[in-house]
Amino acid sequence: MMRTFKIVKLASRRGRHMLARLDRRSEHVLDPKIMRKAADIVETVRVDGDHGLRRLVRKLDRVRVKRIQELRLEPTLLPTDSGPASVLPAGFPEGLERAIAAVERYHKSQVHPGHRMVEDGVELIEQRRPLRRVGVYVPGGRAAYPSTAIMTVIPAQLAGVDEIVVTTPAASFARNTALRHTLARLGVREVWGLGGAHAVAALAYGTETIRRVDKIVGPGNQWVTAAKHRVSADVAIDGLAGPSEVVIVAQGENDPQRIAADLLAQAEHDPLAAAVLVTDHRGLAEAVRAALAQQLPKLTTAATARTSLRNQGCAFLVDDMADALALVERLAPEHVQLVGAGAEALAEQIRNAGAVFVGADTPEVFGDYVAGPSHVLPTGGTARFASALGVEDFVRRSHIIRYSRDAAARDAVAAAAIADVEGLPAHAVAARLRAIGGPSTESGSTGSAPSGSGDA
Repeated sequence: MMRTFKIVKLASRRGRHMLARLDRRSEHVLDPKIMRKAADIVETVRVDGDHGLRRLVRKLDRVRVKRIQELRLEPTLLPTDSGPASVLPAGFPEGLERAIAAVERYHKSQVHPGHRMVEDGVELIEQRRPLRRVGVYVPGGRAAYPSTAIMTVIPAQLAGVDEIVVTTPAASFARNTALRHTLARLGVREVWGLGGAHAVAALAYGTETIRRVDKIVGPGNQWVTAAKHRVSADVAIDGLAGPSEVVIVAQGENDPQRIAADLLAQAEHDPLAAAVLVTDHRGLAEAVRAALAQQLPKLTTAATARTSLRNQGCAFLVDDMADALALVERLAPEHVQLVGAGAEALAEQIRNAGAVFVGADTPEVFGDYVAGPSHVLPTGGTARFASALGVEDFVRRSHIIRYSRDAAARDAVAAAAIADVEGLPAHAVAARLRAIGGPSTESGSTGSAPSGSGDA
């Protein structure tokens, strides 16, 4: 029996202890020691540019280059024919095309041209302009992630971003034909063999060779997250990504093998990943634990998954689905799966989740690859206020405002009154000069301003 996956009553002392532990899971995201070291790395690149980056690449990546340009990588569009001579994994080309089509189809609906409103002499225009240059970080430590490229690059392209630059560990890029093919298929032309905090710093501040970006997106390890936090005052970021997490709410009797597989799909990501079952059926929890013990040894990622289940994995026993909903809302997890009629009825009531997967035939894994919405989601409880990555994340909104003379005269008194209350006399004067009887800026006349900010 697998005792590393704990089964606890939510209302018990052990249950409250485990819940408090999960509440604090975001503490793992920004480790103070890593943050200090990452800050030093970022500062080295910011101050020393190419020279500092070369030293860091030699020290951290054990790669010696004379020029940073040598770190430029070339994506390769590879033959997609199956057979013994194929260099791409069997089934991958077809899966890639299906994923790309799904992500494009979903995110096209997020493209909006802006808004124009004309009313009573006032014209208001919301302009939406794509960011000019965006950096995408594609992880490559424990594994290479072509799916991350799909889920970040496509929304940026649909938004109209002019330049998309990818950084990813060079070693991962070299050994992963699927990633090289994916980047080429997506039309990414600028790829740098950089991983970790120094990659984030190069994107944020630029060097003599690598130009800075307007925004950095994409998940990464603790070093990447610490560096993104450090540079966030100088460049936009998508968020501070923590370990992956899923809460599966299952009511009554269900297939324990499927639920166990879905839990392991999260646990294998990271030793700190959270894989949580919430159920009103003790028999199901025990069956899932037995299925985990059966499936886990068969995984090549068993060591990581086992540590994850021991650290952050458990089954909470609840009295009813109302308790399950309250627990989900409190944890605000990256992923929620709802299985069983009562659990599935909660779908419309859940507010705090990155993504919700409804029904036994809708595993979170589909969201990772082929469902359509980007799998870059808020983690660590930030789903209370943060959203999934989408086209909007690559767009700046600004406003154009135009008043006619009559409309300006109408609003001038109200604007001046508010300025008076705030103690800003120059604001009040600027408004009153547009009032009826005030001098016209169009005619070029001057005139004198009213004396005293409180005068009408």
